[in-house]
Amino acid sequence: MYEFIQSLKEALKQPLPGREAQFRMAHVGRRAYMEAPADARKAGVLVLLFPEKDDWHVALMERSSHNPNDRHGGQISFPGGSFDPENDPSLLHTALREAHEEMGIEPKEAEVLGALTDLYIPVSNFHVFPFVACLRAAPVFVPQEEEVSAILTAPISFFTDEKSIQITELVLGGNFVLKDVPCFMVEGRVMWGATAMIMSELTAVFAGLPSNHSMEQRSV
Repeated sequence: MYEFIQSLKEALKQPLPGREAQFRMAHVGRRAYMEAPADARKAGVLVLLFPEKDDWHVALMERSSHNPNDRHGGQISFPGGSFDPENDPSLLHTALREAHEEMGIEPKEAEVLGALTDLYIPVSNFHVFPFVACLRAAPVFVPQEEEVSAILTAPISFFTDEKSIQITELVLGGNFVLKDVPCFMVEGRVMWGATAMIMSELTAVFAGLPSNHSMEQRSV
């Protein structure tokens, strides 16, 4: 097993950075909506890492925006979706199933490393449970045409670089302007909200790993 991945796996068993790490990439108004209500819908998402070009990369997707009922259409996200009580024995199963459906990732090829802190998305009433997994080689993505408009990837070193954090202004719902939004710009697209918050906690976990397990020193 790669030394970096093994260190990450062990770190995810320890107490997590949690809400404060998530807050770092959250709009100031999000602090009032962190706890999920009893009627929130559960969802599982997968933070998928894979080796490429001397770094570990993260797999992301741009959601299709043709469905008017999708409150997250057009946004950058991790693969994931609603927990199906009839077919999903667990939220981890949900995350792996959705990664297969949306990106073509075979569940048996993904090594699950652990889980991150859950978080609530008020606009869609989702209680999201993030899981972290890795592949041993760069995958051939097969995007789901109906739900995925593009597959995006970025190296972990991009997210751990303080210079990658930007502040932007978003226009939501046609005329509502959300100012001072922390974000990452991934392939020219704005990655913000829950996805950026999840990534923020994961980068905090990276920061606590031994220095000799940095991405630059890992061997494939």
